[in-house]
Amino acid sequence: MTRVGAIRFAVIVGMIGALELACRLGLINHQTIIPPSEMASTLVTLLASGSLNADIARTLGEVMLVIGLSVVLGFAFGLVIHALPRVREALDPFFATYYAVPIFIFYPVLIAIFGLSAIPIVLIGVATAIVAMIIATLNGLDRVPPVLAKVARVHRLSPVTTALTLQLPAAAPYLFTGVKLSVSYGFIAVIAAEFILSPTGLGRDIADAYADFNNRRMYALILFLLIVATVVNGVLHALDMRWAERRSGGRS
Repeated sequence: MTRVGAIRFAVIVGMIGALELACRLGLINHQTIIPPSEMASTLVTLLASGSLNADIARTLGEVMLVIGLSVVLGFAFGLVIHALPRVREALDPFFATYYAVPIFIFYPVLIAIFGLSAIPIVLIGVATAIVAMIIATLNGLDRVPPVLAKVARVHRLSPVTTALTLQLPAAAPYLFTGVKLSVSYGFIAVIAAEFILSPTGLGRDIADAYADFNNRRMYALILFLLIVATVVNGVLHALDMRWAERRSGGRS
């Protein structure tokens, strides 16, 4: 573990310990928040019982589908938009203000069209995450060395081959930033969509536990999502750092 990693770990442990102590000493009302140890023990009990398996599979499946569609379609749209300067010029203001628009206002319309299924949740998730990937793709392609385009013309490479063999590797650092943002937005959008209006899923479970004043279950589910999101983002960060080291030739 690096020094920075050790400091991060110590800060997290310290914060958890402080919250545990505050709850145990009564500084925080038990009806407001429960000690982290109770969250963890309740989560272990729920996972061991298997009662969450279906909801975990549904939610994580939706998240993975949203991330996959957002990354693939975002990269494809980014390539097309980058190749059409006039289209990009028309869309740039839209991209600049996109996240000022509350995407969830379209959820009732999607429910009316597709019903209470996974489709509205996935569409909301993709609509939330895809633009981050498009913007990252455009930024990455803007920074591809012009000499690579000359190489492609000399070797008479097709647009697809050029994108996959030259543009993609050169733009990889920026594309990976888009992937990380898509992962974050995908998690947020899916959980929020389930929380608002979904018959099943972890977001629905949290909403039901909140409505029933079941703090132990609610905080246990929140803890589970925090763990999953932290692990996924930690893995992505580690990959990003490793690739950065390779690009720099191992120099620190």
